[in-house]
Amino acid sequence: MKLDKTVRQFLEYCEIEKGHSALTIRNYNHYLGRFVNFAKEDGAEEAENINLELVKNYRLFLNRFKAQDGKELTKQTQNYHLIALRAFLKYCAKNDIKTLAAEKIELADTPEREITVLEPEEMERLLGAPKSWRDRAIINLLFSTGLRLHELAKLNRDEINFDTGELSILGKGGKVRVVFLSDNAKDTLWQYLKQRQDEDKALFVRIKKGCDHINRHMIMQYRITCRL
Repeated sequence: MKLDKTVRQFLEYCEIEKGHSALTIRNYNHYLGRFVNFAKEDGAEEAENINLELVKNYRLFLNRFKAQDGKELTKQTQNYHLIALRAFLKYCAKNDIKTLAAEKIELADTPEREITVLEPEEMERLLGAPKSWRDRAIINLLFSTGLRLHELAKLNRDEINFDTGELSILGKGGKVRVVFLSDNAKDTLWQYLKQRQDEDKALFVRIKKGCDHINRHMIMQYRITCRL
């Protein structure tokens, strides 16, 4: 079977059997599409043709790759390509398609990410920047729970348990986790909801066509404030 057709079957498997998100499948399609094109130029038309020599040449290709704007692929992005390839090879093994074992491919070492920690006075300025109760509630909730913006945007009023100070979040991969509110977060949320005059169930925003409509300009202002 041709390599591109096997990859297509793998993507369908990811969607139907594994239940991966559309973003994950799109990324796999992008990374594996690049590998398929490279493999074809190297004469590898089927999954059975994938070997260590081909993978070594592919890694050299990724390491030397330059986009039209001259940007190179970071080590982390190169690893994303290899992770997608390993997932594909595992699928092949599961379906008795003879090819290179996924375990043969090692990821490149990547530098550890530096974590920037705010000083206490910077944090005070950050939390004190908002003027309205809504903005205070948003920034305190983000700081208290570590929610992602799209998770914050999808919250409804009835999901906040003020008695226990907790709420359940449906996160990446459909996994549910419980997060806890600080006293400041509970207080600002309570004050914000008290002054609401509408009956909309949304806590902060109404979702429209996949957009969260959280005030990104406001978030950027907070980030700028941290640097002042």
